[in-house]
Amino acid sequence: MNEPLQATLRKLRLSGLAQSLDVRLQEAAGLNLTHAEFLELIFQDELAIRGERLIDRRVKAAGFRELKTLDNFDFSFNPSVKKKQIFDLATGAFIRQARDVLLLGPPGVGKSFLAQAIGYQAIKMGFVVYYRSIFDLVRDFLADEAFAGADKLLARYLKPDLLIVDDMGIKQLPKRSGEYLFEIVMRRYETRSTMMTSNRPLADWGKLIGDVPSATAILDRFLHHAEIISITGKSYRMKDRQASQTSQAGGAPAAGDMAEQAASAEAAESARRGKSQSRPKAEEKDDATVTA
Repeated sequence: MNEPLQATLRKLRLSGLAQSLDVRLQEAAGLNLTHAEFLELIFQDELAIRGERLIDRRVKAAGFRELKTLDNFDFSFNPSVKKKQIFDLATGAFIRQARDVLLLGPPGVGKSFLAQAIGYQAIKMGFVVYYRSIFDLVRDFLADEAFAGADKLLARYLKPDLLIVDDMGIKQLPKRSGEYLFEIVMRRYETRSTMMTSNRPLADWGKLIGDVPSATAILDRFLHHAEIISITGKSYRMKDRQASQTSQAGGAPAAGDMAEQAASAEAAESARRGKSQSRPKAEEKDDATVTA
């Protein structure tokens, strides 16, 4: 590709087209493509590149703790996680309908994994997603005590098509947390979708927030159109830890284990020698008895 054409593509911000143009020119010459067919190919290349970059930007803006995908989730480990139910959520239908989702269950059963994986799938479908732990959410609002940017901060939580609030119930929240969460839930109610994860029963939310009336008002709105997914079973983290320990056990013994084995072997050898030495004495005593 000549330099003037490269410069023109850069001015037009057609970087995706620029990356593939040389290959497409060779393809057009080899397959005798029409002008229309050639233009369709290079414009599709540009759209594909722009789509990938848009997804990358939205993933970065979402603020996921980790990038998770449903393909990497082990549904066989906890049968209580219904694969069909999760993949139904991944279609984004609940977001289009402005419904909410609550993932409820003990620590380690995959709530955060699933929430982030569904959020990532939603981004790929064109939705705007924002992920925050409940602690980050409260910290954001507490840090803005002067309310100088309160509207801007609130808009950050109200604008996304899907807001994911993770880790509800890990520990008790600071004062006024209920006010902040209620404001967000109330303003998003029946207009945008919210997904929350919690490892504590709903009856405990009043104590966690430190404000029973606020907790009641939050749950009244949030649960009105919410799909509750209760997850039980074992912890994935404990599973990984046990697998790691088993792997280590199958390898070379640790230094402490080797020392313990050596000490045991030495004790066994000493006992064997002691037994061997005591046997002749007993025989001498028997011989003396016979002589007498």
